[in-house]
Amino acid sequence: MAVASSSSGAAASHPRPRSGAEIREAFLAFYEQRGHRRLPSSSLVPDDPTVLLTIAGMLPFKPVFLGQAERPAARATTAQKCIRTNDIENVGRTARHHTFFEMLGNFSFGDYFKAEAISWAWELCTKEFGLDPGRLVVSVFRDDDEAETIWRDAIGVDPNRIIRMDEADNFWVSGPTGPCGPCSEIYYDFHPERGDAAIELDDDSRFIEFYNLVFMQSNRDAAGTLTPLANRNIDTGMGLERMAQILQGVPNNYETDLIFPLIETAAALAGVDYHQLDAKRQTSLKLIGDHSRAITQLIGDGVTASNLGRGYILRRLLRRVVRHGRLLGIEQPFLAAMGAAAISLMAPAYPQLLERRDLITAELVREEARFLETLERGEKLLSELLAASPSRISGAQAFELYDTFGFPLELTEEIAAEHGLTVDLEGFEAAMVAQRQRAKAAAVSLDLTLQGAIEAIGSELPDTHFNGYDGLDHPSQVIALVTNGEPASQAVAGDSVQVVLDVTPFYGESGGQIGDRGLLTEEGSGSADPGPDPSPDHSLDPGPDQGADHGLIVRIESVAKNRKLFVHHGRIERGRLCLGDRVLARVDRACRRRAQAHHTATHLLQAALKQVVDPAIAQAGSLVDFDRLRFDFHCPRAVTPAELERIEALINGWIADAHELEVQEMELERARSAGAVAMFGEKYDARVRVVDVPGVSMELCGGTHVANTAEIGLFKITSEVGVAAGVRRIEAVAGPAVLAYLNARDAVVKQLGERFKAQPGEIVARVAALQEELKANGKALAEARGELALAKAAALLGQAEPVGEFQLLVARLDGVDAGPLQTVSQQLQERLGGGAAVLLGGVPDPGEADKLSLVAAFGQQVIARGPKAGVFIGTIARLCGGGGGGRPNLAQAGGRDAAALDGALAEARSTLKALLGESGGQPEGQEAR
Repeated sequence: MAVASSSSGAAASHPRPRSGAEIREAFLAFYEQRGHRRLPSSSLVPDDPTVLLTIAGMLPFKPVFLGQAERPAARATTAQKCIRTNDIENVGRTARHHTFFEMLGNFSFGDYFKAEAISWAWELCTKEFGLDPGRLVVSVFRDDDEAETIWRDAIGVDPNRIIRMDEADNFWVSGPTGPCGPCSEIYYDFHPERGDAAIELDDDSRFIEFYNLVFMQSNRDAAGTLTPLANRNIDTGMGLERMAQILQGVPNNYETDLIFPLIETAAALAGVDYHQLDAKRQTSLKLIGDHSRAITQLIGDGVTASNLGRGYILRRLLRRVVRHGRLLGIEQPFLAAMGAAAISLMAPAYPQLLERRDLITAELVREEARFLETLERGEKLLSELLAASPSRISGAQAFELYDTFGFPLELTEEIAAEHGLTVDLEGFEAAMVAQRQRAKAAAVSLDLTLQGAIEAIGSELPDTHFNGYDGLDHPSQVIALVTNGEPASQAVAGDSVQVVLDVTPFYGESGGQIGDRGLLTEEGSGSADPGPDPSPDHSLDPGPDQGADHGLIVRIESVAKNRKLFVHHGRIERGRLCLGDRVLARVDRACRRRAQAHHTATHLLQAALKQVVDPAIAQAGSLVDFDRLRFDFHCPRAVTPAELERIEALINGWIADAHELEVQEMELERARSAGAVAMFGEKYDARVRVVDVPGVSMELCGGTHVANTAEIGLFKITSEVGVAAGVRRIEAVAGPAVLAYLNARDAVVKQLGERFKAQPGEIVARVAALQEELKANGKALAEARGELALAKAAALLGQAEPVGEFQLLVARLDGVDAGPLQTVSQQLQERLGGGAAVLLGGVPDPGEADKLSLVAAFGQQVIARGPKAGVFIGTIARLCGGGGGGRPNLAQAGGRDAAALDGALAEARSTLKALLGESGGQPEGQEAR
């Protein structure tokens, strides 16, 4: 089809969409009509632990593309909300940088591929959206001939408007290894009158890239080798804001109906007219409009402001909005108004914002109030520093702004840059390190909540009294409460909370043992045993006595400990919790029993290692979990299988002996004199707790343990590996966890028995026999292929053709492995003589069309004329997407494109004829080596 170059173009047969909502709906409906399943946007908080936020439309489907999850459908289409802050300094300054944006996408999971993706993209742009084809330019990856052919021949795009680009721009990767593939992007040309000569797509004043098509067709291994994927995928992304700018005819994304209403709201609050402002103040309004969308969506998806991770990103964006509002003259709190405007604007597409309106507003009000308390003093100090500093803000000054006034470092950098100054980042980091060291020395650093609230009040709280050695439930009083990262006087159902009690039976994570789980309920609600619960997470059933709707239930998921302050992390499932409340703290007995079994087993393991392997073995770390134990120890060699068997037998013997544990507190020196084992480098108080298994083990330990080794039941080592130079690791299970481990192993044995039709005791012999049979068959197959290759070779001698004084044989020989192919080539060359040039190529296995072999064998007279096998074979292999080399007389190469093999062999024949011709001259571009 031909592409029109006039502005009339391929106009839409119906009114083209113009508003952001119309564009979004038109895109989704277009692909729905073509068999795509419309899926809702995923949360901005992704399931992927490798990223903080959803940064691309394809991110929710990453497990599908990696083969880790089932595809939701063969074809899908979404409008995905995204957040990116890697180039936050450009927000408001360029025409199209944003923190929050919407990515419209269509996806194929092993269904259609390039031809359909390109055809539909063009139809969508030119017919549905009515874009003038003469204003569109497409880019393709430099090596993607297929995509260029489709654009040029099937779609009809002018070749002058198809631009090849390098890997940095037009090749998508999922990481260092894994699925990858070339991209093809569609650009809109704002100035087609400038012509097609020397098009530079990096010219932002002329072009905007609005639609990216990713052809996920290869897998890249650790060596960088690309192999075709069995199931090829399509992943596309169209920027909604960018398409809105194009269709609405505005100079930048901010002036579209997706953002400009928020700019107008901020302008009204500031009492200004956006269009009458200078560029600097327009930038502030653009930033407020952009960030208001981002913070509203983040809070709506459950992010709360804090000093780490997603919370820090939210806090940073919130404070940038407040600061730029003040630059515009907005002195009063205004985030709630911006949040309300953002909800109103985006709720038609994201109705959950209406459901969470109160939560969003509360978080905006709370965080703005917190920042405004210190902002005025901080801004005054910063103004003084800016006036007094000729070139830069020192690291100490930047740290004071951060530590005392809550100024994020990036905000100080931004303000300083506006005044032509820099910030001493190395000095800032040094001040941060010094502060951490001072906090550690003073023992007031209580980084327990990961949000900083406990740190602020921790020094004012009394030590938590732990009485969990003697009982698993106890009445307590709430002396500190944190919710949403802030100290609070009360919290309600649904809130995540951190609670500090005056007395607790909950063990706080320390000494390698994880913290307890359990419940906080109303005092006087009964102390019935809350466990065990057979569910995998050992969660507690609050019990029948907790059935009243008004009853308090706080499910404690973990307990952290810093010095002697215990912080209970959990979630309120029912009722209201207030500061000062009396509660009943109840530890999950099933979880505690499992932890106790693993902790005592860890002591027995260290004693057994000393007895069996080396008395000098020392602990290097440990983990005591409900479901397993891990013990790291210093040892220069691996523990042998025989030693592991002895260790297991020794420990299970101690368990069967039913040793009563003796636990007592004593002076540190007395404990050491008695032979108690202490962990190297650990600091202990003058008075310590000693856990003694008489005649077996004596250690300094604050953890929880069984009363008698018989309570452990069984002990089983699951692995022994090296984790660092001179450090080994043993993982094991004990107590009830052994049954789960054995059940899993038993299921595997049963499956293998059914597969091999063998009894459990016969499986090993059956597998060994199959391995020997496979080895023998492989050897026989290799021999047969070698004989076949030799037989085929004899027939090839007649295909040799004379070229002057030389003999040339270039042929295809499929079904022969690389080794035999080399042998055949060498034998053919020797039979044809020193003036022979032999080059053979073929696909060893018809089932692997992406793997081919090439071999060149040149006689001495050929080498004297100029061609060298090692150099020549590499040139030919590149025509097949591969490479290789070798000696001047014999060389081997591989390739990945079997479809290109015949052409490559023809090229080899033609080139060798020219090189070996009677004139002995070199064809243009061919260097004799």
